[in-house]
Amino acid sequence: MEEYNVTVATGTSEYSGTNNYIYITLVGEKGDSEKTTLDNPGLDFCRGAVDEYKVCSPAPLGRVLLVRLEKQRYWVEDNWFCLYVTVAPPGGGTALTFPCYRWLIGNVKVELREGTAMRLSDDTSTQLLAHRKAELQERQAVYRWVAWAPGIPKCIDAKTEADLHQDVRFDNEKRSDFEGSLQYALLELSLKKLAIRFGKSWDNLDDFKRCFWKLRSPISEYCMEHWKEDSFFGYQCLNGSNPRMIQCCKKLPGNFPVSGDMVQGSLAPRTTLEKELKLGQTPGLDTPIFLPKNPPLAWLLAKIWVRHSEFQVFQLLSHLLRTHLVVEVFCVSTLRQLPAVHPVYKLLAPHLRYTLEINCRGRTQLLSADGIFKRVVSTGGEGLLILAQNEYKVLTYRSLQPYQDFQQRGASKLRNYFYREYSLMLWDAIHSFVSGMVSLYYHYDSDVVEDTELQAWIKDIAEEGFVDVPRFGLARELHNKTELITLLSVAIFTSSVQHAATNNGQFDWCAWVPNTPCTMRHPPPTDKDAVTMEMIMDTLPDVSQTCLEMAITWHLGRPQPDAIPLGQYREQYFTESQAQEVIGKFRQELKEIEEHILTQNEGLELPYLFLLPSRIENSITI
Repeated sequence: MEEYNVTVATGTSEYSGTNNYIYITLVGEKGDSEKTTLDNPGLDFCRGAVDEYKVCSPAPLGRVLLVRLEKQRYWVEDNWFCLYVTVAPPGGGTALTFPCYRWLIGNVKVELREGTAMRLSDDTSTQLLAHRKAELQERQAVYRWVAWAPGIPKCIDAKTEADLHQDVRFDNEKRSDFEGSLQYALLELSLKKLAIRFGKSWDNLDDFKRCFWKLRSPISEYCMEHWKEDSFFGYQCLNGSNPRMIQCCKKLPGNFPVSGDMVQGSLAPRTTLEKELKLGQTPGLDTPIFLPKNPPLAWLLAKIWVRHSEFQVFQLLSHLLRTHLVVEVFCVSTLRQLPAVHPVYKLLAPHLRYTLEINCRGRTQLLSADGIFKRVVSTGGEGLLILAQNEYKVLTYRSLQPYQDFQQRGASKLRNYFYREYSLMLWDAIHSFVSGMVSLYYHYDSDVVEDTELQAWIKDIAEEGFVDVPRFGLARELHNKTELITLLSVAIFTSSVQHAATNNGQFDWCAWVPNTPCTMRHPPPTDKDAVTMEMIMDTLPDVSQTCLEMAITWHLGRPQPDAIPLGQYREQYFTESQAQEVIGKFRQELKEIEEHILTQNEGLELPYLFLLPSRIENSITI
């Protein structure tokens, strides 16, 4: 009789433990162990527990290939989150680690592989090859592509969405229920009583302070004090909530009849670059050009309209579409085409955490026909889809790569463009990290070309995920390591840095609602001289809409209670020492970037700290 020492680790988050029956079987080269009930005196599988057991086999198993875990209901259904299992051979020796990092829901059986990353060509065991194939077949039956709307990247189908809605990972913070979270936010901000005043306008701009007293931030206070200033209006185009929109304009559009004389008073000496705003698209008497020299209230209302447009663009395009939905394509393709033992799966897994779940909730509760955005955001409903479709007509793979993006936008030399400086530093660190990890498992370009699972993955991304994006420009094959490294860097950068740049400052820039209003209740003015303060107050969000905007941006932009910062990998998918060394180097680079950003922002009147590595999550979780 052979005796193996086994440890089983349970997750540390709330609800991770279970009182259901747990069984284990060790699957070796020479046979299987006895199916063993894991039951020690006292409580097993408590939250955060690492329990030890003995597992017997009538004969030597040889190399242990798989660990089979089974969960069966005891009294009531009680889901279980297993971190990992370790197996030490008889007589001592090095224990093998079998990562799990998943929920076991219902009466279920899972088989875990040892943690060493393996490409398909690395596997020689018939059993492991069969396990690899079966894992992908099971996942492909669950995760299926479906079109959300024409002209938008595909997402997972409704059945999978329904299953994900049951994911208990969201129970603690009730993150699965945006409506409940919104009500919680209103209570937290002490806005519940004000929020019921539907259709009631504020009397004057100072009245907005009535919902601004409970929770504020240094930047939101700065917005409140400086939002009318032209210089601050311009600053937000560089380092505000939507920092990648600014681009060099080499030729004025034909539908923009502005002459240099009209704006000369606003220009610096010896310059001819126009500095103007226009609210309509068809030249004519009813679409006037707004200038700083116009009546102050007319100029203020024109800027408010631009900031209102900015809210729509950054929430729906820069934030939702260019981060959430782009990364969802990588999520689905990774789950469909790469087994958990694949090095690219292991590399991406921490950066895809929760993204499918939060996207499903966003589609059904925020963006649906009766969702929260329809109630409070002016482009809710059909306008959302029109904006999305127009954006994806021009979305390119190159624009997701920071160096290419800044160059294409002509924004490589703008001064005080902190978003550009810090995002490029972080891109370099991520690219170096990815290069180091890829080089551990792909020594030659031919290794990439011959990895059929990897080629199926890129084909799924290009031909399924982005099939309806006409100018995306991603090849359907990977030809070398450089292409693989760039693609993986794009996925990780988008899910972490780019998402942080558009998500984390929502409350800061929008809490003072006149600075970035979510909706406007009247059309743009056609007569600059007729603009009054009463017209401005009737146009800005009403009391209820103001409260809801504050609650939404606070809930979506606040630091998440279970956030995992960039480069911190609590779940150890890679067990090899060489991989851990590369991760350690990445963390050191991020630490140096953190120190640089903090030093550079010391003493600044308006610091830019959204891209501090410690404030960037590994993945899109909200």
